[in-house]
Amino acid sequence: MDQFEVAAPTETGQDLSLGFGFQFEDLYARTGLERIDAAFCAYLNDEDPALYARFLAARTAPDDLGDRDEAQLIIDVAPVAERFVTELFGIESAATRLARRHHELAPLYTCKRLFVQRRAAKKVKPDDVATVDAEALTAAVEAAIGGPFTELRFAAAVMDWLDREAEQSAEIELAQTYAGWALHTDAGRRRHGDGVLFQVPERIDPFNLIDLETEVVDGVTRLKLAAGHGQRCREGFDLTDPGTDLTGALDEANYCIWCHNQGKDSCAKGLKDRKTGAFQASPFGVTLAGCPLEERISEFHWLKTQGVPIGALAVIAIDNPLCAATGHRICNDCMKSCIYQRQQPVDIPQAETRTLKDVLALPWGFEIYGLLTRWNPLDLRRPLPRPETGRSVLVVGLGPAGFNLSHHLLNDGHAVVAVDGLKIEPLPADLSGVEPTGERMPFRPIRDVTELYERLSERTMAGFGGVAEYGITVRWDKNFLKIVRLLLERRQAFTMVGGVRMGGTLTVKDAFAAGFDHIALCAGAGRPTIIDMPNALARGVRMASDFLMALQLTGAAKADSVANLEVQLPIVVIGGGLTAIDTATESLAYYPIQVDKLLTRYETLAAERGEAT
Repeated sequence: MDQFEVAAPTETGQDLSLGFGFQFEDLYARTGLERIDAAFCAYLNDEDPALYARFLAARTAPDDLGDRDEAQLIIDVAPVAERFVTELFGIESAATRLARRHHELAPLYTCKRLFVQRRAAKKVKPDDVATVDAEALTAAVEAAIGGPFTELRFAAAVMDWLDREAEQSAEIELAQTYAGWALHTDAGRRRHGDGVLFQVPERIDPFNLIDLETEVVDGVTRLKLAAGHGQRCREGFDLTDPGTDLTGALDEANYCIWCHNQGKDSCAKGLKDRKTGAFQASPFGVTLAGCPLEERISEFHWLKTQGVPIGALAVIAIDNPLCAATGHRICNDCMKSCIYQRQQPVDIPQAETRTLKDVLALPWGFEIYGLLTRWNPLDLRRPLPRPETGRSVLVVGLGPAGFNLSHHLLNDGHAVVAVDGLKIEPLPADLSGVEPTGERMPFRPIRDVTELYERLSERTMAGFGGVAEYGITVRWDKNFLKIVRLLLERRQAFTMVGGVRMGGTLTVKDAFAAGFDHIALCAGAGRPTIIDMPNALARGVRMASDFLMALQLTGAAKADSVANLEVQLPIVVIGGGLTAIDTATESLAYYPIQVDKLLTRYETLAAERGEAT
């Protein structure tokens, strides 16, 4: 990797100059990562010799630590790791600004817990505020807090008043009335619907999670959302849900009760019966086994609330290094097993994805995230990629199973060749380090991750990601696929080839003859599902998975596409799973685009050749 050229220093410049005497190529070579790890150990020893001694002992015998001791050690080391990384990348001021934003929001969550939930929600009854003059109440509150109402200004003022409760009793009473109005009235809920301060967890009925009403249309009774439930407008194929912001993520992290302190972090390890020790089941019979990766959720939540975002991401990456492919709109097994079973659970996927986004938004954020997937000082068992084993593995399929397995095989020291049946479009060689011919070349550091992002409606289907590429709809930001791909494609021991079907283009015999030591089959989600029923392939009948794949891969939804995918309304979708829901939403979104494209073509041809022709 000595072909890299690294230029001049500056946090705001476009060239990456690493601290501690390192060069960019050190981030991608095992020898460089070993030296980075040694530099971190020295850094930790200089800061806290006692902590370093605990850390070194834990690395030597990690399995001798109890779960709580290991959790506490990781939490203690994480802030030091964050400081080391910020100095390594020379982004101390940007990291400080990000941490300051976390701390500035802290009064919101303290006020919500101590004042809104524990006092106002209990003391103020709905009848007490049913006839309150909202405008007069708001004006009085704004006069008391010294400016226009914001939730943060209100929370900071309330926490200040509570410190002098005897002298500020009138102001506290006023704030309590306002909080009750915001909690208990429709007008209050509408005003603060986008905030977090007055959004208190509600009890849930698992069999009535959504309030519905019925209506009769053309003699048919159908369901609809009850009045007062908002809907996101869907127009076209751009991202429909960008996820929460930092305020919302910290709200979830503070809602968590950080069960790792008691060894009861059911979100990570599963919700178990106290008597039998077996996993409990949800009211729908789903086993509550928690996160399949046993991600350290409670620990990363704690660090997030303390303003240690890079440390929080490092904790996530211990068990879930490719968290760009999980989180919001992808998985929720953790939420199902949350300790809160009778009220709304902590939205862990939102907090996880926001933690990643906050780090990615830093200067060199992509490189920081990438480094933590290869070298993670908080991973006591495998902080570094293992030495080369000389073994090579053929991974068949580049969906979530294939790209995750490839990552872990690389970190275990093996060479990986991954193949996929889809054609994989090349990325710019200066980003991926791979020429279209497959030859390696130098790649450059990425300072601003947004240069990787595309509008989903204009995005090129690159073929990488399997079901995450062609099966998941625009409820999830597929730009994360490019991030995952670059994390793999930049690795020297990784080769990716598209347009290869196992059993056709390549056989098992061919693979072993080529020298592979092992074949890992990670394909199957894209296999067409043909239902064994009469007329399943009749005209007008289509398998839902086939429709979704055709819509995604042909680019039919793009204005400049000439794909001939045609749908007609009304459409009947049989089934109620995610595939069915996606088919319903995508067909509704695609139909008007299809009509608009047809009209545009008609008008263009009519202008050229006349309407009669």
